Amino acid sequence: MSALRLAIPSKGRLKEQTEAYFRAAGFPIEPTGGARGYLAQIPTLPGVEVRLLSASEIASGVVSGDIHCGVSGEDLLRELAGDLERVAHLVTPLGFGRADLVVAAPASWLDVSAMADVDDVGARMERDTGRKLRVATKYTRSTRRFFTEEGVGHYRIVESAGATEGAPAAGVADLVVDITTTGATLQANGLKVLEDGVILRSEAHLAASLEADWDEANLRSLAFLATGLERQSGGSTERLDSFVTALNQTRA
Repeated sequence: MSALRLAIPSKGRLKEQTEAYFRAAGFPIEPTGGARGYLAQIPTLPGVEVRLLSASEIASGVVSGDIHCGVSGEDLLRELAGDLERVAHLVTPLGFGRADLVVAAPASWLDVSAMADVDDVGARMERDTGRKLRVATKYTRSTRRFFTEEGVGHYRIVESAGATEGAPAAGVADLVVDITTTGATLQANGLKVLEDGVILRSEAHLAASLEADWDEANLRSLAFLATGLERQSGGSTERLDSFVTALNQTRA
C-alpha cells in the first residue's frame, strides 16, 4: 500500500492561499524538510505524502499520473492536457487563484471588438501582406483550441517566453492570449480584452489524476480530504463521485 501523493504550491500567493484554506478546513500543512524543503505532512491526514512543487509542476504531475492529486489552476491543467476529463478530474474548486485566460488586441484597433473581427483582420492581412496575424501566448494549446472553435484560421502562434502583454508594443505580435485578474496590466500596455475573448475563467482546484496508481487506501484519503475541503466551501462531493466513477471505468 502506497501513500497518497498530494502536491501543493511551493511558493507565492497561491501557496499562502492553499495553506490558509487547508488549515481552515482542518488540514494544517507542516513542512518536514525545513523552510527550503520540498516535503511536508498533514497531521490530520496520515498516509498522505505532501510534495511542495510549482503550480505548473503540479499540473504536469496530475496529468501524467506522477502524483495522485494536487492544487493547481484550471488554466494550467487544461493547457497541458488535450482532453482534461480523459486524464484527470477537477474534484474541488477552492475559490482562490482566480484569473481569466483572454484574447486581447491593441486598443487602437477600433474595428476589432470580437473574435469574428480577428478572422476578418487576419484574412485581409494575409491577402495584402502575405503574412499571418501573430498571436503571442504561453497557452498555445488553449489558444489553438479556442481559435478553432471560433472559426479563426488566419493566424500563427508566437510562443512567448517573457511578458506576453508587451509583445505587440515590441512589434513581435499583433494579438496576445494571456492570463489576467483585473485587466490592468493589459490596459497599461495599450490592450483591450475582446467582447467574446474570454477563453476560460480559471481558479485553483484540487485535481485528481486518472493516470495515477490508485488503491482503496488512496481513495479513502482523497475522499476524506475532498469532503473536508468541500465542507469549508459549502459545496458538495458530487465531483468526487464523478471522479471515482471515471476511475472505475478506466479500470474496467
